[in-house]
Amino acid sequence: MTGRFEFVHNVHVPGMLHGRVVRPPAAGAAVASVDETSIRQIPGVVKVVVRNNFVGVVAEKQSQAVQAASQLKVRWSPGTRLPAQKTFYGSLRKQPSRDVLIVNSKDVEQKLAAAPTVVRATYAYPYQMHGSIGASCAVADVKPNHATVWSATQSVYPTRSIVAKLLALPIDSVRVIYVRGSGGYGLNGADAVSFDAALLSHAVGRPVRVQLSRQDEMAWENFGSACVIEQQAGIDDKGAIVAWECETWVASRGGRPGSDQPGNVITGVLVGYAPELITPRAGVEPAGELRNRNNAVPSYVVGCVGAKCGGAGTVRGERVLSHTVQSPFFTGPLRSPVRLQNTFAHECFMDEISARVKADPVAFRLQHLREARMIDVVKAAADAAKWEKRPSPKANKARSGILNGRGIACVAYEGDNGYIALVAEVDVDQASGRVQPRKFTVALDCGPISNPDGLRNQTEGGILQGTSRALPAGYVQGLDDIRQPVSRVRDTHY
Repeated sequence: MTGRFEFVHNVHVPGMLHGRVVRPPAAGAAVASVDETSIRQIPGVVKVVVRNNFVGVVAEKQSQAVQAASQLKVRWSPGTRLPAQKTFYGSLRKQPSRDVLIVNSKDVEQKLAAAPTVVRATYAYPYQMHGSIGASCAVADVKPNHATVWSATQSVYPTRSIVAKLLALPIDSVRVIYVRGSGGYGLNGADAVSFDAALLSHAVGRPVRVQLSRQDEMAWENFGSACVIEQQAGIDDKGAIVAWECETWVASRGGRPGSDQPGNVITGVLVGYAPELITPRAGVEPAGELRNRNNAVPSYVVGCVGAKCGGAGTVRGERVLSHTVQSPFFTGPLRSPVRLQNTFAHECFMDEISARVKADPVAFRLQHLREARMIDVVKAAADAAKWEKRPSPKANKARSGILNGRGIACVAYEGDNGYIALVAEVDVDQASGRVQPRKFTVALDCGPISNPDGLRNQTEGGILQGTSRALPAGYVQGLDDIRQPVSRVRDTHY
């Protein structure tokens, strides 16, 4: 027990100053001029820092830095023209793309043509922000020959590499100390603010603490990717799936900085580094073995690449093609990079198919699974939830008022890195469309467990985040009847 600080926001070092950044007003905008005299009247201002398109201020107190950043007159060039809201999802499908053909049985077209029934659906998924409870913060102390950064980054060694590159220091002269932040699920602003602090400290030669404003963080973070996912499946005369085709378009720009890509986050781009760009190329026939890292391949296909079949399902007619296109916004990991978007589309589509053939959603999933661990979690979740076997939707339902219903979803995470099934019980107000989750029943097989309490926290946290991302409008009524606001979603409103 030391009683010392626990969060990076509480880090204070002797002689520390406070910094704030001045981000561009629009994507692609560049600095035309900076009028330093516009903040001359503000007491405590130490320096205005300009490096290419990176602009920041340093002051003795945080309140002075906030005031200076808001009043500094910066003239920017026009930004990049963004696609129209109404046509955004359509525009994704028209961009040059880097294509990957993940599985291809080469008989999908024939099976779809011969199938008595073909079900088709398109799923659009918006950009979503991390929306951390506390804005990101970092402290940097840059000396002539070495630098120390206190950061909530998830990757201290890559962050060290980028700081060394930004400051032109030997990598062994940089130390990054991890300190807990307000949330590290995926890629929020922890890396960008660490680079901000390092640049400002380097410019003034003293320790600098930078805490992003909400606007700094949320307008320029790496959002969860927007996606369009097209599905079609052929159904035989017995109600079984004989062919499944999936084609996805994923908007991507940047991502984790890693150890050599400063431009994958906003600070690096402003300084002058390019983000990791999309190089268009056609997909080639898959080789080797199934790599389902993004869960682009549904759990219900056999997943054959050559003679090796690594999928969890039974459907032999399979084709999955993924297109990665350039995003107008920065994107990156948001809890599970693109896996959530793909699983959302696969499980919704499985429900569409089961409803079309009037099958029970649990029984229909089990009919198309062959992986024992997947089958076991589906059965365990259904049994624990006391699943009522019947086709969906429920017959003779009321046309007004509040309806209660249950749904099931499952996934083999990354193809073989954990198996989970979840039954959700919800109320839906047919007049307002308001959805109230009532109960979640989860069965999880993740292999050996070192910390049961950690597993429970991860599972419950995943449910809360998943619910938040699925129900972005208004409020969700929690299981304890306390009204709780959900995370705001950045849909494609520009």
